[in-house]
Amino acid sequence: MSWAEALAVFAAGIGAGTINTIVGSGTLITFPVLLAVGLPPVTANVSNSLGLVPGSVTGAIGYRGELTGQRPRLLRLGAVAFAGGLIGAILLVTLPSTAFKAIVPVLIAIALVLVVLQPRLARAVQARRDRTGTATPDHGGPFLVIGMLLASMYGGYFGAAQGVLYLSLMGLALNESLQRVNGMKNVLAAIVNGVAAVFFIIVAHMDWAAVGLIAGGAVVGGLIGARVGRRLPPTALRALIVVVGIAAIVQLLLK
Repeated sequence: MSWAEALAVFAAGIGAGTINTIVGSGTLITFPVLLAVGLPPVTANVSNSLGLVPGSVTGAIGYRGELTGQRPRLLRLGAVAFAGGLIGAILLVTLPSTAFKAIVPVLIAIALVLVVLQPRLARAVQARRDRTGTATPDHGGPFLVIGMLLASMYGGYFGAAQGVLYLSLMGLALNESLQRVNGMKNVLAAIVNGVAAVFFIIVAHMDWAAVGLIAGGAVVGGLIGARVGRRLPPTALRALIVVVGIAAIVQLLLK
């Protein structure tokens, strides 16, 4: 890897760490750059997963204020994310990617619709619960657990726009602000990337130079993303999620 290529990978890590902390989909920045500098697709994917872990951690730390009071929920959803991430990593090294490539753009499109409609849907769900006298499940109920398991499986497999899926699912199922949901998203993404990375270290080939460059950039980006993302009002954050999600769909369809 030349100095120019190394600088490009490091810069991609900064961009990915920033966008992952605010929304998700940082893989759409780093993965093409790794391919462009000559890494094979599978090596690029597994190296990218490990490299982005430190950025996810710094992003989660940056959102620690929004995580106050959410420990029981994070423990439960964290276990789901761990299981899903491991399953997805196993699928990456055992199955062809055809099926995932076909369904992922559809999943992202559905997630974007849910993100846009989330305030109205949440009000409708709460009104129905008020009429029936049922309380909002603190952990989101079976719908959220199943949805987060599937989203985490996808995250362990590839991960582009995983954050968009998380935000749409938790935003709909939990009675929380979008910023507090975003804080949880960063922790859960770190868990998925972490367990997938450990699995890949054991069974797959890593390009350690790429891992180090992405990790260094992602740490910087995670700090930037936490400062920027926490200041965005809900409407602006929702708009950014939609823009990033549409970009993810376009890039995946053009592959």
